[in-house]
Amino acid sequence: MDEGLLQQFDQWIQETGYENRSEAVRNLVRDALVQKAWEDDEQYVAGSILIFYDHHQRDALQELTEIQHKMHDMILATTHFHLDHDNCLELIVVKGKSGQLRQLSDQLISAKGVKYGKFTVSPVTDPSKK
Repeated sequence: MDEGLLQQFDQWIQETGYENRSEAVRNLVRDALVQKAWEDDEQYVAGSILIFYDHHQRDALQELTEIQHKMHDMILATTHFHLDHDNCLELIVVKGKSGQLRQLSDQLISAKGVKYGKFTVSPVTDPSKK
């Protein structure tokens, strides 16, 4: 690894609080493997969908609710927070095949009134293979 890249890596390690390079590399490898699993539509994953939205936006809440009801079998739990008079944050915990969850996430994040959305996942064991 060239010296400049190594210095940047060491700075990042210090800023993020890793105890050593090995720990940082291990986490980067895990992230890469999670990303690879996420790209496989049949991989079982669990994670969360976080959406910020304006509940005053016409039909926003109704659309978000309808999307969730259509794919309810993948949703484990939802938590709704009122941030201020106009804005809400919703945390949706999900589990299922990555392709289906990506579709659910895309629909929710692109819904009317959603200002920001983020989907985070990790591979889990396929329940049919236990």
